[in-house]
Amino acid sequence: MTRFESFDGTELAYRRIGEGAPLLVIPGGPGRAGEYLGDLGGLSRDRTLYILDNRGTGGSAVPADGDHRAATLAADVEAFRAHLGLDRIDLLGHSAGGGVVQLYAAAHPDRLRRVVLAGSSFMVSGVPGGVARDRVMAERAAEPWYSEATAALAEVQRAEPFQETEAQRMAMAPLLYGRWDAVAREHAASDSRQRSAEATEGMYAGLAEPRGVVKRLGELSAPVLLLAGEHDIVLTRFAAADAVGLFPAGELAVMPGGGHFMWLDDPEWFRSTVVEFLSRD
Repeated sequence: MTRFESFDGTELAYRRIGEGAPLLVIPGGPGRAGEYLGDLGGLSRDRTLYILDNRGTGGSAVPADGDHRAATLAADVEAFRAHLGLDRIDLLGHSAGGGVVQLYAAAHPDRLRRVVLAGSSFMVSGVPGGVARDRVMAERAAEPWYSEATAALAEVQRAEPFQETEAQRMAMAPLLYGRWDAVAREHAASDSRQRSAEATEGMYAGLAEPRGVVKRLGELSAPVLLLAGEHDIVLTRFAAADAVGLFPAGELAVMPGGGHFMWLDDPEWFRSTVVEFLSRD
């Protein structure tokens, strides 16, 4: 891994994979190391991926002041861009990393060429991600894991304060994948070793009121592609249809049969859709 110092002296690490024009990639979790992204379904065949480990995750250092806030992670993205010596960037964020990308876009719109938000959280913009979640889940009621997974989800949602055991996380995991096969099982099992509890808890601390973010995103000239999986319950396809209106040059693509980690469900669809979007003038 390659390392650099961010704006506050925190040492951050990233992986460089592939060939082609650069694409900066911000992982989610929140608080999960970028390892879980792999090479995004073979996207490295067409793009040089610069996959950041957010502060306190993977190879990146824990910040001295314990600051893992989303706005701070967005400032890390600007330091990342400057470190790479790029004037304008293509930027992809997955899940909670998509929220970081939104904050970056609001703060540095002139630094963006094109943006991809894959299964993105829109918490920073005040858009609920779970629109029609029960309907999306019910479409999979015939799956053999469905009863156990939805029961575990209900338990977690009832807990006060919020808490989630490893057993509950694994029971719920099939809801996050378009196919619950060996690849998905291995990917889900890697979550606990890739995740920092401190980074997870700290990301959404002190979120600003979303109206300012929404206003600035409404002025963004860079094209933005939202990717949603048909079966995703983090960003449902219905929530994505609401969120795309935040961006003047926004568009939405929904992967048939896709879940939250859609590059695992249909790698070729994911790769070709992203490449086509990024290749436009």
